[in-house]
Formats: sequence, C-alpha cells, structure tokens
Amino acid sequence: MITYYTPLHEHHSPEKEFFRGDLIPCYEKPERAKYILDELKTRGYEVREPDTDSGNILKLVHSERYLSFLETAWSQWISIDPANEIVQPFPSVWPVRTLRTDLEPDNFIARLGLYSMDNGTPMAAGTWIAVKAGADAAVSAANYLIAGKRCVFSATRPPGHHAGMDFMGGYCFLNNAAIAAQALILGGSARIAILDVDYHHGNGTQSIFYDRADVLYVSIHADPRIEYPFYLGYADEIGEGLGVGCNLNLPLPAGSSAETWFAALDTACKKIVQFQADAVVVSLGLDTYAGDPLGKFRLPTEDYHRLGAIIHRLDLPTVFIMEGGYASVELGVNAVNVLEGFEGV
Repeated sequence: MITYYTPLHEHHSPEKEFFRGDLIPCYEKPERAKYILDELKTRGYEVREPDTDSGNILKLVHSERYLSFLETAWSQWISIDPANEIVQPFPSVWPVRTLRTDLEPDNFIARLGLYSMDNGTPMAAGTWIAVKAGADAAVSAANYLIAGKRCVFSATRPPGHHAGMDFMGGYCFLNNAAIAAQALILGGSARIAILDVDYHHGNGTQSIFYDRADVLYVSIHADPRIEYPFYLGYADEIGEGLGVGCNLNLPLPAGSSAETWFAALDTACKKIVQFQADAVVVSLGLDTYAGDPLGKFRLPTEDYHRLGAIIHRLDLPTVFIMEGGYASVELGVNAVNVLEGFEGV
C-alpha cells in the first residue's frame, strides 16, 4: 500500500495547549507522525510526498472566509506586536447563542474565537503550511484511487475530523477526510462512505455532509455526554433534508471492551454495504487503543490487524486518513497493523 506523507507537518509544532482548563504540553505533536513513518519504513512500505494541490477542493469543503483567516492568521497575530512571534494565541470569547457570526471583528482574538470551537487547538507560525500540505496529501491519496488503485494511506497530521466548514477544533484545522471524499466525488464516484473509527466523534465531518445524500458518514465513538466534542455525535442525528438516513452515530460508553467496539463496527459495515458506496474513506483514529491517554476504550495492539481485515471485506477502494492517537510510541505499530490487516499480511 502506498502512503502519502509530508515532512511539512513539522511546521505545526505548538508547545502548549489548554486541556480541561490547564495549560499543558501538547498531546498532538510532530513525534506522532515520526513513529508512523518509522514503522512504515521498517515494514517496507513505499512512502511518497503529495503530488496534488488541494486548493480547488478546499473551497468546496471550507468557507472562503475561514480559509483566508487560516492562511493569514499568524501574520495577523505578528502584525499586532512582533513579540507575539514567541506567544501562542488562544481564543477567549466565542459567538454562542444569540451572538452574531456574520461579521468578522477587528480584534484578532475575537476573530480567532469566531473560527474556533474550543481553546485546545493551538496555532503556531507554520500551522497553515502544515495543514495545507496535509490536505494536499489527502487529495493525492484520493487521486490515487481515482486512477484505479484499491487502497492508499494518507499519514498526515494534525488530524482533521473535528474541523467544520468554517471552524477549527480538537487539534483540527482542515478536514482531510471530507477533502478526500469531495475529491473522490469530483473524480466520478457517485456515493462515498466515510467510516470514522476515532475515539472522538468527527463533528466537523458530520456537519459538512449532514444534508447530502452522496456521502454517508458513520462514526463509532465515545458517548458525547461524557467525551469531546460533547455537543454532537448522538444516535438520533440521522441527517437532514436530502441527507436523511446518511448519518449513523454509534456512541459507546467509556470503558467499552474490544468486543463491544467490534460489534459496533459490524453495524457500521452493514450500513456501508446498504448504502452501496463506490469507495470508503476511513478516518483512522487510533485513540481507541487501550493505552491512549485521551481515550477510554480497550483495543489492544493486535486488534488493529482485525480492524484492517474487516474493512477489507467491504471490497471497496479505500483511502485511510490519519486522525487521532496520542500514545505516540505505539501509534506507528497500531497504524501499520491496520494496513497489514487490510492487505492480509
């Protein structure tokens, strides 16, 4: 299986994040991708750099205003005070119910809040470089399928499934899974299924496609009553308008066993088969691992072979998009186990 990977991800390397009110070292860090790359090379996988500009696809997934903000955010921050070069900006106010979102405030922190769903998605000087390169990798992977191949992996960071049309959150800035799905639609696929196996619900992906009938979103995740993103991911969210029936959430209690999780995966796969998708995009979050610091599911390393094998049985062209997974040392082994399980190794 070919992997698309870009060293430009290293440009996104903030030092601190807010987590439940505390300022702590970042869980989402460049080492995550390094462990994946090292394991890919150890097991003999071919790694390529992105070969496609995602610009035209980005405008179909994210709003022009949001993209413009992301691309220029750091320069805006520095223009306020050159000393901000060594200061991480964080939002401190958000346009909640009854407040306006149609106007961009002049104040930078207010603009940052307009485009943020939390204050735990830190920016750095090279954030735009990294996230744009990640989107390029996602579109490159999609084009690899469009060219007639059966499987491909986009091993990028930061993750993307919490990013909505016009907001960032949960370490996510651009929604790589949605970008890949949209690229496949433009490439001729009539129906795409997105299978999200991250511990956390992909609220951004759901919201982007919620009223569309050409993209099915299926997610297995921790119950949002107790886990991020809290405000989306419930079982009664089934889509709206043309998208009714094209959204399936399978929330599970914290502490769920591997067997409970795989029972939900079986339900997810049946929905994908029923949908008659032309291809599947897998939001490959590996924070379901028993040792993950941000997850409370109980999948052991060997079960990731099983995950890959089950996805293979869908018998669909498949693009894997890297999402979460914060047990960094084990992340590479778990990720490549999925690929080997898919390939029957």
